[in-house]
Amino acid sequence: MKARGYRVTSPARTLRDLCVRLSLTEAVVIADMALHARLVSREGLSASVEQRAGSHGVRMLRRALEYVEPASESAMETRLRVLLVLGGLPRPAAQVTIRDGLHRFVGRPDLFYRDQRLGLEYDGGTHREHLVEDNRRQNRLLDAGVRLLRFTAGDIFDTPDLVINAVRNALAA
Repeated sequence: MKARGYRVTSPARTLRDLCVRLSLTEAVVIADMALHARLVSREGLSASVEQRAGSHGVRMLRRALEYVEPASESAMETRLRVLLVLGGLPRPAAQVTIRDGLHRFVGRPDLFYRDQRLGLEYDGGTHREHLVEDNRRQNRLLDAGVRLLRFTAGDIFDTPDLVINAVRNALAA
């Protein structure tokens, strides 16, 4: 396969090759990003896994496929979701649109537990740039009966047990 005169591999092959060296979480991150960007389909990845059984990276990519979420919009959202699931919590839905009683758009939390009306937000570097807008959206979500928990990269990387416990406690409340 060639692109602009250079030999390249397909997105599925590239993902398999990367999965040789990646942890499960990071394999899910790159698979989510490839799916979200529509570089590859879930069916295409599954077919690649089946066609290449025994090849390097296939085992990890097969495991990653259990956790992928094409709706995920950032690597850190994926890391938060995988942290929770691997920590024994139910899998939250990604990017769920919340509407008020008049069916007007209220917001879209990064992750959402429908039954508990619990939204989870990852606050990255752009959060500081959009603080006013984020605060207004948070207020609308709270008014619509959605409880929110917010996390940063420091929370996810430095205190993952505290993140899992905070979400577990919120789900139980």
